[in-house]
Amino acid sequence: MEIDFKHSPVMLNEVLSGLNINPDGIYIDCTLGGGGHSEKILEKLNPNGMLIGLDKDQDAIDFTTKKLSTYKNFKSFHTDFKNVDEVFDVLQIDKVDGVLIDLGVSSYQLDTASRGFSFRFSGPLDMRMDKSQNLTAYDVVNTYSYEQLVKIFFEYGEEEFSKSIAKNIVKQREISPIKTTLELSKIIEDVIPKKFVFNRGGADKKVFQAIRIEVNDELDKLYETIIYLAKKLKSGGRIAILTFHSLEDRIVKNAFKELCTDCICPPKTPICICGHKAIGKLVNKKPIIAGAQEQEQNSRSTCAKLRILERI
Repeated sequence: MEIDFKHSPVMLNEVLSGLNINPDGIYIDCTLGGGGHSEKILEKLNPNGMLIGLDKDQDAIDFTTKKLSTYKNFKSFHTDFKNVDEVFDVLQIDKVDGVLIDLGVSSYQLDTASRGFSFRFSGPLDMRMDKSQNLTAYDVVNTYSYEQLVKIFFEYGEEEFSKSIAKNIVKQREISPIKTTLELSKIIEDVIPKKFVFNRGGADKKVFQAIRIEVNDELDKLYETIIYLAKKLKSGGRIAILTFHSLEDRIVKNAFKELCTDCICPPKTPICICGHKAIGKLVNKKPIIAGAQEQEQNSRSTCAKLRILERI
């Protein structure tokens, strides 16, 4: 089957403007996906510039490497961006001019039933971005304890009906394993009062998000990776990060705050003992959101926030 990443890059113009691209520069797209952002960055680079694309989804790497094969200054790596330090070592690069991290799920992943990301299609409970890893959504749903399920639904999905949903899942799997997205969807919908369903874009959205974050370990080391990448920027270089839910945005906001703050000692410390010095400044004090026209044309942009930091 031929893979087709039909994907509209979110806030494309805002990202390109925010990165303030140097035609001779080295840039990293940490979440390559269908290459929508990457292709436009490459168009702004001259032959001396370079774009490095990372993705832990092999389908994305295969599709986009082929798509961008005419660009000789493009290199791709099948890896989680949290392993970006290994890419720096392989390429023997010390500093870069810009970094993009798009933390959204690609349209291809959501719309391909066999990947099991969406409650809109019948598919296996999978949700792995990296299909070579072992843990799947099936494992989470069928083997996690009631307490573990409540915890991830509440923390990662901010689901107010976490206990009821977890209780219903445990009850159902005692009869038979929960195998498909639609089976799980029905279990969730049986619990949530109908008046809440229409206000949240689907009864299942929060729980599916929570399971996906758990399966792919999406929040682990995100903070540390942002700090690492900011330190790898040249003076004047920028890091742009697109987030799609409050948990991610909070981590990005706090990491940027640390990078822009001189002293990070506890508030009651009489004198600074940490020796921490700010290495960045915010390009936009408040997150940038998509314009009304884009939100109307691309529903996945409605919850997106873009934050940009410049290395000083």
